Amino acid sequence: KCTDATQGDEMIEYIRERTQKAGINREIPIHILVETHGALHDAWALAALPNVQVLDFGLMDFVSAHHGTIPAAAMRSPGQFNHQLIRRAKGEVVAAALAHGVVPAHNVTLELRDEEVIYGDARRAREEFGFMRQWSIYPAQIEPITRAMAPEAPEVALGEAIMLKAYEADWGPIQHEGDLHDRATYRYYWEALQRARLMNVKLSDEVEKMFFSENVS
Repeated sequence: KCTDATQGDEMIEYIRERTQKAGINREIPIHILVETHGALHDAWALAALPNVQVLDFGLMDFVSAHHGTIPAAAMRSPGQFNHQLIRRAKGEVVAAALAHGVVPAHNVTLELRDEEVIYGDARRAREEFGFMRQWSIYPAQIEPITRAMAPEAPEVALGEAIMLKAYEADWGPIQHEGDLHDRATYRYYWEALQRARLMNVKLSDEVEKMFFSENVS
């Protein structure tokens, strides 16, 4: 947690010094929490710091830092996705993170047990803002968050069909269900299939054999 990029840089350097003195010869991945005006202002500089792996958005402290100008209702849904200052902050954190190859992580959900609410929050964070992870603070939150961050079955099925056709066309442009697809969409669906596989979403046997077999050249 820091209030500006200078503070973040100083802390990273301190961690480096301490790990070297301890005989640790690897770089330590850094998570930076953005939950103040200053950190949001410096989000791009923070994401560019060495060893930063994740840029986390902290909702409740961010709301509190506005001294009542953002209502308490914005600490949970739907306010956390509708209030303009929070939407702007979340968008800025994600844009800064992705531009620097850093993972953007969404704030916690206050609901602890209702899986539908937890899933809905994580899905909106993923679909509307581009967050790639979301913090969990209770065991019952883990499964719905993980499920929400994974590609949905219809997108996976579409991606499989497009990638198989593209392979047959030697990666030239194709038509699928009346739509044109080329290398730009191939990149998108290839990453979607990779993400699905990493998150244990089942792929078809044909796609597994074609693109993920150890014998693929």
